[in-house]
Parts: sequence; structure tokens; C-alpha cells
Amino acid sequence: MTDLVAVRRALISLSDRSGLEELAAGLAKHGVEIVSTGGTAAKLRELGAQVRDVSDVTGFPEMMDGRVKTLHPKVHGGLLGIRDNPEHAAAMEEHGIAPIDLVVVNLYPFLNTLMSGADRDTVIENIDIGGPSMVRSAAKNHAHVAIVTDPADYAALLEELDANGGSTSLALRRKLAAKAFALTAEYDSTISQWFAFGDQGERWPASWTFSSRLKMPLRYGENPHQQAALYLPVGPTARGIAQAEQVQGKELSYNNLNDANAALELAAEFRDAPPTVVIVKHANPCGVATRDSLADAWKEALACDSVSAFGGIVATNRPLDAATAEAITQIFTEVVVAPEADAEAKAIFARKKNLRLLLTGELPDPARGGQTLAVIAGGLLVQDRDRGRLSRDDLKVVTHRRPSEQELADCLFAWTVAKHVKSNAIVYARDGATAGIGAGQMNRRDSARIAAAKAREAAETNGWAEPRTVGSAVASDAFFPFADGLLAAVEAGATAVIQPGGSIRDEEVIAAADEADLAMVFTGMRHFRH
Repeated sequence: MTDLVAVRRALISLSDRSGLEELAAGLAKHGVEIVSTGGTAAKLRELGAQVRDVSDVTGFPEMMDGRVKTLHPKVHGGLLGIRDNPEHAAAMEEHGIAPIDLVVVNLYPFLNTLMSGADRDTVIENIDIGGPSMVRSAAKNHAHVAIVTDPADYAALLEELDANGGSTSLALRRKLAAKAFALTAEYDSTISQWFAFGDQGERWPASWTFSSRLKMPLRYGENPHQQAALYLPVGPTARGIAQAEQVQGKELSYNNLNDANAALELAAEFRDAPPTVVIVKHANPCGVATRDSLADAWKEALACDSVSAFGGIVATNRPLDAATAEAITQIFTEVVVAPEADAEAKAIFARKKNLRLLLTGELPDPARGGQTLAVIAGGLLVQDRDRGRLSRDDLKVVTHRRPSEQELADCLFAWTVAKHVKSNAIVYARDGATAGIGAGQMNRRDSARIAAAKAREAAETNGWAEPRTVGSAVASDAFFPFADGLLAAVEAGATAVIQPGGSIRDEEVIAAADEADLAMVFTGMRHFRH
């Protein structure tokens, strides 16, 4: 391949004309002939540049409302011709095809048109055909042609032309070609997804291509021997941890982001509730509380399991204030996530230079649609997000004793938290605060016992007369397959139970609940989380 290629002729066709004046001036400086189309040509002339219309090159006018203008051998031959191939050179000479050394193109704004709510005909008209064709032709022949698709690359192009006497290097052309093919792949992916989901209403299309853009490499993955990076999806998406502003602190790690996301998703469940604090460790909540102030909520959430909270992640459903910031900074905390923080709170956190403060601006909607992905050997598992939510009207009382109003409130609180605990999950809650959380065990009985043990430890730590599991409600993310898990909750002092039901031994479990004078409700909904 030739290293330096002199740029004598450029084809420019843009929907985004930012930076065009500087580009045109830089090309003129090196005597580059500019060929252009429609509105771009008009804008270049307005800027005082010398421009040749593409119709002069092809011998055909732009037609069909601009649908056909660059799809012509004199354009694509000038892009695809291999300059040092005698047969290609002869064909170009025979047919009067002049080489094009530089293409500057960006595409019709399909995604922006789609997100504006445009009608179907307008969306279709914003599917670019000529642009991607030129981009691909130029990128394929990058040995001889430079393709620029992003105004952010104009400066690098002009610097190279200045450094090389009006020529581009192979290294730059290869880099630009890679970026160009990524652009067309992303563009086509967006179009194909709209056709599949928006236009055709398909549930699981036969081909599903996802596009994403690198936000930043990370120090490493879950472990130091694993590399990792954060990517952002192309297209409409909920704002979350990936879009949060990092106000201060050390560089974020893979585990920081994963745990912060778990904390934020749970805090978002309480977006319409009074002030709520969530503490997470290794993607599992270890304390959650709702109170009249964030500072009080923090105190109660921390009391649930202060051992696990050390080095944890904190998320809130309200902007952070000074009192809450002061309280949080009394223990080692890796990350704090909130919609916002006032100036005093930021100043307090700033004293802990390694603490990462993330501000999201808003909380994601826990009921939003979308899918989750899991990579397995040889494939992808795709499922809908777990956006199941319950109200009191959805609950079925299955015991002789009906739950009190307070027990119902505690049941729903525990159930909300249990949705975000790794299975098998057991959550005890009382008066708007978790009393004990058992996560990730291979059987439900052990989860119930671990949660109760943590509650006893919390009582000892805080000097309480009894664990907060006494008089609590207990939530189970899936049905109790045997009565043993329920009996473990009885031993811990729970008085109400919320669970999906659906076991072949439901009658046995209900009988055990009645014998212990428990109030139990079935949800008919499971919340496995793996």
C-alpha cells in the first residue's frame, strides 16, 4: 500500500455542517478541488469556497428529491479505483473517471428524526443511501482514499495535510476507515431495530444487532487479570449510572459501576417515596430504610448491617444534604450515588478525596421497558427487565389471620427490597427499614437463618433489647418449597409473610403459618435474581 497520498480532489456531502468553514479553508490552502452536493455545495459557496457540483462530474442532475445524486460510476469509480492497478487505471482513463482522494460525509440524521416523533414517511426519507455507499467505497479503498465521517476528525486531517505537504498517511486512512465502517454498521443497526420493533412490532427478530460506543476503559474487570470497559448504547436509553456525573473521587472500577448500578436501581424503586437510603455490597443490598430525612434513613439503613456496609455503595432517592454527607463519611464508603447534592454536601465529601460521588440528575423509572443480556458460552441470553410491581390490591391473603395495615406496609417494603437481592433471597423488614437480609444461598431456609443471624448481630451492635426481626414482615423472592424456611422466619419473630406461592406444598406451608398465627399473602409473582 502507498503510505502518503496527495489530496487533490475531495467530495463533501454533509447533513451536519459544523466545522465546515475551517475544513474548507484548510483544503483551499492545499489547492484541493472540492466536489459537493445540494445544500452542502450551497453552504460552501456561501462561505466563499470554490465548489464543483457533483452533477458536473456525473453528467446527470440530482433527481428524485435528491435520492439519486452520487450513485454513479464517475463517483464510485473515482473512490474504488486502485490507483496502482494498470487495469483499473486504464478503465478510469477510458471512461473519464477522475480519482477522488478524500471523502467527507456524514449521514442523514435517522436516529434524531426517529426520536423527534416524525411520521413513518419522514423516517423512511431519512434513511441515507448515497452517504453510506460513498463511506463504504472510500473506506474499502483506504489504501488510496481518506474517509472522514466525524467533524471531530477535521483537525487531525488538516494537521496531517499541513505536516505532509497536502498528503494523508496510511496510518490515518486506516484509522478513519475503521471508524467509517463502525459508523455504517451502527447506522444500519439502528435502522434494522426500528424496522423490527417500531415498524413491524416483532418480539424477537431473527437478527438483532446492538450498537454501543466506548465511554471509557476501566482499570480492570471483576479481578485485576481481567480487562474491562464501559460502553453506552446507541439510541434512546434511560439515564443511569453510565451517564452519571462523577464529581470527585478515584477512577471508577468495573465492580464500582456494577454495585452502584444495583444500588441506584433499588433506590429508584422508592423514587416516589419519602427519603430513602440504600446500602449495597457486592451487588446485594445490606441495608435499606425510609424515613422523614435522608440522615435518619442513613442511620437506620446502616444499623441493619454495619459490618457489610464498610466499603459499600450508598444510593439515595433524594438530593444529598450536609447532615447526610457528614454521616456517610463517618465510615469508609466506596461510592455515593444521588440525583443531586447541595454545595455543603459536596464540600464534606471533598474531604474524602478517594470517595467517588456520582450525580445522576434523575432516577431511572423502575417500570421502564427494555431487556437485559447475559453472555453464556456460545450465545446470549436476552430477557425483559424485571419490572414487576405490586400494590395492596394485588395481594391474596391465604391465612386465617389477615395482616394489619402496618404488616402490609412492611410486607410491600420487604418485597421491594427482595426483588433486588440475589436468590435465594429472604428479607425481614419492620417500620420502613430492613431488619435482616439473607442473599444468594442455595436453599431458602439458610437464607432465612442468615438474615435472622444478621439481625441478632445488629441488635447486639446497637444495644437493642431484641432484634428488629421481632414483629417484622418477611419477604421471599420465590415460594417456600417446604415449611422449614417459614419456620425459620417464625423463630426470628416475624409476624407476616409475603411470598409468590405456587408450590405443590403450599397447603403445608399455609398450615404452618396458621399454626404460628402468621399473616401470609401471596403475590403470584416471582423475583428470581441471578
